[in-house]
Amino acid sequence: MEAPITALLLCEFAGSVTSQRSYIFNYDMLNAAWAFAEQLRPQDYVALMTYDMRTHIITDFTQDKRQVQDAIRMLQIPGFSERNMFDALYEATDRLSRIEGRKYIVLVGSGRDTFSKITYDKILQKVKNTHDITIFTISTGGALRAMTEGTGGFGGQMRDMDYLQADNEMRTFAKLTGGTWYSPKFEAEFPEIFGDINKTIRSKYELVYHPSNSKQDGSYRKLRVELVDDEGQPLRFQDEKHHPLKYDIIARDGYRARPEVE
Repeated sequence: MEAPITALLLCEFAGSVTSQRSYIFNYDMLNAAWAFAEQLRPQDYVALMTYDMRTHIITDFTQDKRQVQDAIRMLQIPGFSERNMFDALYEATDRLSRIEGRKYIVLVGSGRDTFSKITYDKILQKVKNTHDITIFTISTGGALRAMTEGTGGFGGQMRDMDYLQADNEMRTFAKLTGGTWYSPKFEAEFPEIFGDINKTIRSKYELVYHPSNSKQDGSYRKLRVELVDDEGQPLRFQDEKHHPLKYDIIARDGYRARPEVE
């Protein structure tokens, strides 16, 4: 039996209605959000929040899949061009921290941040301090970026650097919490991505770790999870034809000895 999930779908919905670039990024977001909603189960507890200059609760936590889908259909015209992702993610983690148990944030957006009051360092600190929230990130605009990369002279170089920085931030948010970052280039990839996320969060192992260092000093301590055999060597898998199988270990890279007071 698959376990139900508690998740906040956090989507960037911003830009000028006359901008083709904004349209493409928002189109990707809507397709991703719809693919997410399509795979919801009856017992899942889900909310939809968008952000531009500020955050907007489109639908609060519900177990009604149709309500989430109707909320996605409501997203027609973006309000502002600003994309304050750090502020939105900070608020999202705050909202989820009030709910008991394991929670998830599915962040869908370009990864760019324009005028957030929260700095990158502060949102990193916030993410590191959340022990029961896993973040999955999906970058939008992959097809457009692939077509325009390396074009446009100096302005194009600056644009490409902005998106490389955005990718790094999206990747970091996921990695720090034991989630995964995805950078699809085609619309058809979204169902597969959310199928992968579903398998990850509905069937997972829970490891309990008891540190030898008992000091509660607020430090961030690194962890590494490995699969080993009886002799302590890296565990190897093979298919029926004895070909080696690759696998990924998705886990948090550390923990806070004691959550710091913010």
